[in-house]
Amino acid sequence: MIDVHSHILPNVDDGAPDLTASLDMARQAVNNGISTVFATPHHRNGRFENSKEDILMKTEELNLALSQHQIPLTILPGQEIRLYSEFLEDLAAGKLLTLNNMNKYILIELPSNRVPGYARQVIYECTLKDITPVIVHPERNSAIMENPDLLYELVKEGALTQVTASSITGAFGKRISSFSISLIDHHLTHFIASDAHNNSSRGFSLWEAYEEIGKKFDNTVAYYLRENAQLVVNNQSIYAEEPTRIKKRKRLGIF
Repeated sequence: MIDVHSHILPNVDDGAPDLTASLDMARQAVNNGISTVFATPHHRNGRFENSKEDILMKTEELNLALSQHQIPLTILPGQEIRLYSEFLEDLAAGKLLTLNNMNKYILIELPSNRVPGYARQVIYECTLKDITPVIVHPERNSAIMENPDLLYELVKEGALTQVTASSITGAFGKRISSFSISLIDHHLTHFIASDAHNNSSRGFSLWEAYEEIGKKFDNTVAYYLRENAQLVVNNQSIYAEEPTRIKKRKRLGIF
């Protein structure tokens, strides 16, 4: 399996604190059936800044350490970039890191409680450059949960999205788990990833997530999501089904 979102690089953000932790995470990933992991440290989220150059260097260093310890895992570079007002300028200047530095897919994180008004413009401008934004963990954005049309409009504009594996398995609660399944059902997500930070509270659980998806849908849905991650590694375009709107449920007692 391919994991397109993780925090496995050592001592760069709130993920692995050191190389030993990175190697332990790598072993857990392999045990979960994962062969390739994108290292996507936080960038411009108000707490962490990780430059393109540093991530590329640290990815090489981690791959060397994995080889030395005979851990059969490949690390590819990326960034989890919090959407900010100068995003397009920095992208044009080559300061932002696309997945595997191939200028085709780029991970974008929204604030946890809102969708910035300029998000649609950023997505539109990215698609003009043939770069596809992938919005990470929209299922945990409170504004999107309250109004799923916000995400629908971004996907219609050309964005893809990635749901976190542990959201599907219930680690963040039943409401987020249910919403994650609804996003899949309405063709509003295109990747499942671990967003792993450690081996305890936020580890790799891709296999368990795909098993849960297999129970909710037929096996072709899980295969589609797994294949999309492979297409990213191959630097190929994915096929995105036409999204549909999620109808808001009326709250009990409100008509």
